[in-house]
Amino acid sequence: MAPEATTEVTSEQSTLETVFKSLKVECSNHIAEVVLLGPGPGNAMGPEFWQEFPVAISELSRDKSVRAIIIKGSGKHFCSGLDLAKMMPVLAKSGKMLGEERSELLRLIVSMQDAISSVENCAKPVIASIHGACIGAGVDLIAACDIRICSSDARFSVREVKVAIVADLGSLQRLPHIIGEGRTRELAFTGKDIQADEAMRIGLVTHVFNDIESLDTGARKLAVEIAENPPLVVAGVKKILNESRDQSVAAGLQNVAVWNSAFLHSAELEEAITAFMQKRQAKF
Repeated sequence: MAPEATTEVTSEQSTLETVFKSLKVECSNHIAEVVLLGPGPGNAMGPEFWQEFPVAISELSRDKSVRAIIIKGSGKHFCSGLDLAKMMPVLAKSGKMLGEERSELLRLIVSMQDAISSVENCAKPVIASIHGACIGAGVDLIAACDIRICSSDARFSVREVKVAIVADLGSLQRLPHIIGEGRTRELAFTGKDIQADEAMRIGLVTHVFNDIESLDTGARKLAVEIAENPPLVVAGVKKILNESRDQSVAAGLQNVAVWNSAFLHSAELEEAITAFMQKRQAKF
């Protein structure tokens, strides 16, 4: 068992400067908050989101001052899914689609998949802080996050089947690892809503808070707990967990052995051990 140690987070200024239309990004004390703004109703994901979101996550992934990221929604909901009014003319052109048009649609879908996968590929842990509706592509987004928490008014739906779409942005691939194969199939086949307590019961979320205010506080507290740990080690934990999900135990053990042989001996390790021996707070 690792020795208990308290830590002190050092202060650095974020270098993030890009301004977005569909998102608001705020950084302080090593924590970044990505707030969904829409502009579609219920923070629906339109063309601006798919262009801007992966840029924001990529910038935060590279930003050395950021150690944890919170994704949350503005207004009454986390995310109502695709902005159908803006996206359907592109995704569902009327008439016969020729090979060139189908290839273009394929490229668009893959780019949207990559936008969601940017969360999973981000070097920093990402917390989804969910209130109100989390529907369709919103579920794709939270499934790519490392941790999901919600308020008691949250509801979730893999809704694509209701609009004649096979969910194609990651829910069908990631949810079985989170809530199991059978529950994923039930949600995807029916398109039904589940409430916060059911989401907690099946393991989709790890905490349910009474209201949005306590949810915000809880998300921030969790992010601070993560940020207090050495960032290189946290990045390694995320990388190994992601890769081990699709590996055998033996392959996963080999992978983490290679990681530690390369990165274990670090200034962070020296500081952690020195602080423990001196019975003081570690400074990472």
